[in-house]
Amino acid sequence: MSVPAPPVKKRGRLSRRNMWFAYLFISPMVIGYTLFLLFPIVTAFYMSFTNWSFTTELAFVGLDNYKRALTSDPVFWKTVGNTLYFSAGLVPLNILLALSLALVLKRNLPGIGLFRTAIFTPVVTSIVVWAIVWKYIFATDGGLMNQLLQVFGFDPIPWMYTTSLVMPIVIVISVLKNVGLNMIIFLAALQDVPALYYEAAKIDGAGRVRTFFNVTLPLITPSVFLTTIITVIGSLKIFGQIYIMTGGGPGTSTYVLVYYIYQQAFKLFEFGYASAIAFILFFFILLLTILQWQMKKRWVHYEE
Repeated sequence: MSVPAPPVKKRGRLSRRNMWFAYLFISPMVIGYTLFLLFPIVTAFYMSFTNWSFTTELAFVGLDNYKRALTSDPVFWKTVGNTLYFSAGLVPLNILLALSLALVLKRNLPGIGLFRTAIFTPVVTSIVVWAIVWKYIFATDGGLMNQLLQVFGFDPIPWMYTTSLVMPIVIVISVLKNVGLNMIIFLAALQDVPALYYEAAKIDGAGRVRTFFNVTLPLITPSVFLTTIITVIGSLKIFGQIYIMTGGGPGTSTYVLVYYIYQQAFKLFEFGYASAIAFILFFFILLLTILQWQMKKRWVHYEE
């Protein structure tokens, strides 16, 4: 004997009215997302297959822009190398320093909030202001660093005009700018570790180093994973420090991908080629993020 299916409830007038209200409330976000994000992305992707600029008519060229970047543009590969150099220096330094600061500042000591605020303040400081201040600190004539060197009897150093020094300087400045964000994430993760694990480790006779590597670090690996992804993506998109402090120089020693995109689009007006480089960077970040996501199964531990 078959059981009759329950009757399908008809959507009432009030339900349809609520649905239209929902669409009305989300429409500003949908319209803004479409006009200011989705449409520019689609347009830029189409432009990457053209040679559009202010000096020539728009013409479809297929994959020529991508071939030019990957096979016949030595400056492009120079910028790729500089970008990877910057990322390789910034990511581990940022994460290690942020974790070290979090370990020191996790204790509830008198005035500890002042130190936490001081370290986090550069995160909310304008990158323009931050870069200008450090540009004057490392200025060849009258800069604070050279004035300190002269006090101790050393000759002034052209910091921003020395190829071997300028990228490490930008890396250190970028670390100091953003280390507070990762510190806050680590601080929250450390404070969330149950105290009973530390008590068990102490009973087993584990020292501080062993407790850190066997208890603390495994339990905060989700936060380490999060900060690694955020920091890697941010390092690959660096622009403000380069634009203000070095202008890509000396020579092309600090040319990075986003700055090179800016040069091609707004200095040389090669919008098609600039769009192609932008999407090469996008696909590289996407591939790197997927790779990191797949590798997390090997070292990221979630508490059951």
